[in-house]
Amino acid sequence: MAFPDSFLEELRNRLPLSGVVGRSVRLIKRGREFTGLCPFHNEKSPSFTVNDDKGFFHCFGCGAHGDVIGFVMRNNGLAFPEAVEQLAQEAGLAVPQVRPEDRQKADQVATLGKAMEEATKWFQAQLQANVGAEARVYIQKRGLKPETIERFRMGYAPQSRTALKEALLARGIPEPLLIESGLLIKPEDGGPSYDRFRHRVMFPIGDRRGRIIAFGGRALDADAPAKYLNSPETPLFHKGRNLYNHALAREAARESGTVVVVEGYMDVIALAQAGIEHAVAPLGTALTEEQIALLWRLSAEPILCFDGDNAGWRAALRAADRALPLLEPGHSFRFAILPGGQDPDDLVRNQGRQAMEEVLAAALPLADILWRRETEGRPLDTPERRAALEAALYSLAGQIRNPAVQSHYRDHFRTRLRTLFAPPPRTWTPRNRPAFTPGGRPQQPEGFRGPMAASQGRTEKALIAAVLAHPWLLDEHGEAFAALAFPQGPLDSLKSRILEEASRHPGLDGEAFATHLRQRGLGAQLDLVTGEAGRILEPFARSETPPDKVERGWWQAVQRYRLAELEQELAAAEAELANNTNPEAWQRFVALKAEVGSARSQVSASDTD
Repeated sequence: MAFPDSFLEELRNRLPLSGVVGRSVRLIKRGREFTGLCPFHNEKSPSFTVNDDKGFFHCFGCGAHGDVIGFVMRNNGLAFPEAVEQLAQEAGLAVPQVRPEDRQKADQVATLGKAMEEATKWFQAQLQANVGAEARVYIQKRGLKPETIERFRMGYAPQSRTALKEALLARGIPEPLLIESGLLIKPEDGGPSYDRFRHRVMFPIGDRRGRIIAFGGRALDADAPAKYLNSPETPLFHKGRNLYNHALAREAARESGTVVVVEGYMDVIALAQAGIEHAVAPLGTALTEEQIALLWRLSAEPILCFDGDNAGWRAALRAADRALPLLEPGHSFRFAILPGGQDPDDLVRNQGRQAMEEVLAAALPLADILWRRETEGRPLDTPERRAALEAALYSLAGQIRNPAVQSHYRDHFRTRLRTLFAPPPRTWTPRNRPAFTPGGRPQQPEGFRGPMAASQGRTEKALIAAVLAHPWLLDEHGEAFAALAFPQGPLDSLKSRILEEASRHPGLDGEAFATHLRQRGLGAQLDLVTGEAGRILEPFARSETPPDKVERGWWQAVQRYRLAELEQELAAAEAELANNTNPEAWQRFVALKAEVGSARSQVSASDTD
């Protein structure tokens, strides 16, 4: 039984080989490939490799070799049609019924491809001819070099209504084929066909293998009805299933570890000329599910780059909403917002590659984009409004189909909500300098070290060190950690950054979390806590301490630290009361005394557990 080549290619593209093989072979990532023990012969040392980019497996021991279909045939003992049907069901593809007319259609698609290749060559020639002078001036103004023009096979469609038609007819390509390819338009009134693209700079659009399947044309007339015009849907071209520059960006994406998604052809080309070659673009539509799947085959976390204006922000939000239900473990998106209403083409031409790389390095996770949309400018001054924010965030998390990712998004939003709604930290003042804010809380004198001054912040360092070694503490006690009133300085700054980064990157273990913080420029602050000068002796702060003892010791330290804060506040209130016997001072003293008593009871009960 024969299947159309287009169907088999789509099947291979939808199912990463490593995913299919990994269900029966334990694979280990080694550079660009996966390795494991060959399932087709007995071996003790792995000689079996899987390469997703090239789409094949190979065993250096027994010589087994093939694609995803071949693996299922060998591994499951299936015939070719049975393997195809099994994989098609897994990929959600309907198996086509192959008929004689299907083979005829496959031959027609191959012929269409030849027509598109001939049109590409003709457009390229027109750009270099006298008729292409205006197009060359436009391209030169955009700063493109000859090698860039050649690499992207840019061309020019002349003003004439039938120049392309006449050229391709002369090369033996029949008119009906040119109409079906989208190169010609056939009027409904029965009039003669004419060229679709006229007086436009031409951008050939390739498929995943680089074969030309469509065109985009940029108008040179200022009053043209459409600035950009794309080929229509054809047997070759489906705009929602392809990406501009897919084939050229594939290798660069593997080298860089990511892929950048921009909005237009010129953005892709300008970035490539600047040395950022792993950029692609959708084809005049918002990202589709098929395009998202293509991007995830290039990179686990593609960077979506949008213009720094309101339209760009709205496009980012649309992309976030489209991607949200599709998230899978390890697969998401990051969002880079350009400054000052610029697009990538503007930025690299005016400020160079470094400026663009800085924008990409600062890309935000998808969760941050959603958080920003729901919280920015939103009043949160009443319980009802805070509850509405919580409901909105949890509703977003509920859209994620994968239960594990959905659960982690709920935890992420819960932690950030705790931090957002945490009460402001208490302040204190020495016994000999009573001073209170207008609201009735003690003021903190400049440079005051706080309740742990005698031990030079030993407890503060221990609390931070424990969180660094055991980030899971923040899952249950993030609010308590946020509420601790460390004195202003490097430890307080580090505490704030820990909370911020933990909310953005949940689930990291201690080593990964510390590495992440150092990459964010916090090495000096971490050394205060974990370096030789700040060595921590408390058992609960050590990485090897069992989790139950970590949590118990950490929580006891929090309670003692909080008690010290309250005792100093009580001392300040008592001193204030000696000089001022007004009702407000008395009420403050009584309330603090009761709070200190409660805190002492908690510490005493915790210490005896």
